[in-house]
Amino acid sequence: MMRFLSCTSRFLLVGALLACAPAAGTVTPSPTPAPAMGTTASADTIPASVRWFRASAERRASYLQSYRLATSVLERRAAGLTAGTWAVILDADETVLDNSPYQQELARLRTTFDAATWNAWVMRGAAAALAGASEFTRRARELGGRVVIVTNREQAQCDATRANLQRVGIAADAVLCKTDPSNSFKDARFEAVAAGTAPSTLPALRVVMWVGDNIQDFPRLRQDLRAQSDSAFAEFGDRFFVLPNPMYGSWERNALP
Repeated sequence: MMRFLSCTSRFLLVGALLACAPAAGTVTPSPTPAPAMGTTASADTIPASVRWFRASAERRASYLQSYRLATSVLERRAAGLTAGTWAVILDADETVLDNSPYQQELARLRTTFDAATWNAWVMRGAAAALAGASEFTRRARELGGRVVIVTNREQAQCDATRANLQRVGIAADAVLCKTDPSNSFKDARFEAVAAGTAPSTLPALRVVMWVGDNIQDFPRLRQDLRAQSDSAFAEFGDRFFVLPNPMYGSWERNALP
């Protein structure tokens, strides 16, 4: 059974997070939750998924490996392309920004995702860059590309997200937050980047690569891909680069085989 914070403890957690948030203005918490953490902790144990993300050498190695491979492929793909005419699209959370401290704190307090505490964490702008992310985005721009972050953070959180990205050295030409609170799919925003239409503020761009930690970070892909043949995954390692996130994601709704 899921265990939740008492009213007093929840108040203290929200208060602690908000105390570190920027003082200017009050942001109404998002009505649509971000993905919930898949497990809760016992009194003295952080879930293996969070512990792996926070403490393992394998997590750091996998991110560096993926971004180095993506950079090598991008250098080949960019050859001959006119500067400023093409782009790479990346997700934000657990792709370039590390929110595992927030997940760890939830686990320690034996609670689950809460819109108010998540909003407070986002508004703090305290997420660090994940290994390899800043180097990849910097190299993409050196090669003449535009870097677009397409995230399911809410519009009210977008300015804080842009500031967080800039602070940790993620070179982003545009940050497209969720435009429809009821729709977490990103395909319309991907198409807007290609067409140069709103909500993108950039000219039409040829998207040559996507990077994300969720299958929905890639155009028109969903969890049902897992049941298809290996040939359906042909774009991975070429145009698509996926990063590991055992803490939460659309995979949580999948039935076990």
